[in-house]
Amino acid sequence: MKPAAQRAPGEVRIVGGRWKRTRLPVLERPGLRPTPDRVRETLFNWLGQDLTGWRCVDVFAGTGALGLEAASRGAAEVLLIERDGALVQQITRLAERLQATGVRVRRGDGVAQLAQCAPGSLDLVLLDPPFDAGPLFLPALQAAARALAPSGRIYLEAPQRWTPERLAPLGLACQRYLKAGASHAHLLGRLPAPENEAARAP
Repeated sequence: MKPAAQRAPGEVRIVGGRWKRTRLPVLERPGLRPTPDRVRETLFNWLGQDLTGWRCVDVFAGTGALGLEAASRGAAEVLLIERDGALVQQITRLAERLQATGVRVRRGDGVAQLAQCAPGSLDLVLLDPPFDAGPLFLPALQAAARALAPSGRIYLEAPQRWTPERLAPLGLACQRYLKAGASHAHLLGRLPAPENEAARAP
């Protein structure tokens, strides 16, 4: 029998904004590991709660919790991308029920679609891939860094901490960090210009 701590919860909830306390069901799907409520609460404390007008992409949407949390807090445009058809249907139904007019749900390869976003066009990129998707982390971060607005942020949840040495070649720096169980939560932003130039120097 699995220990209780390893069981996927039956639901998570939106913790802030206009849809606060809305419950989101968690389907039994391989690799699905929703960001816990308290970690999402910490993330949006880091971001300052009010995301009015922000443009966001949730690249591995899963339950939709991260992207819908951003929309709940005022983000103007939220694109949720997910490969699993059943999860796409579930998020679509939730968005319709919430009348979330700024939310779009799309089925497909999240990294490939993120790579198609215009450079500098996104205020927030949410990256929470399945932890067994090791090769996806680097291309996802590369695509996110390219699409990020100058003052934008990337949320990265990973099975290990990303060090400054790994982030600097991408032009990124970790601004906030939290370890919660097996998850390492990072809030990333662009390196200041002089450091960014130094990181690219031969």
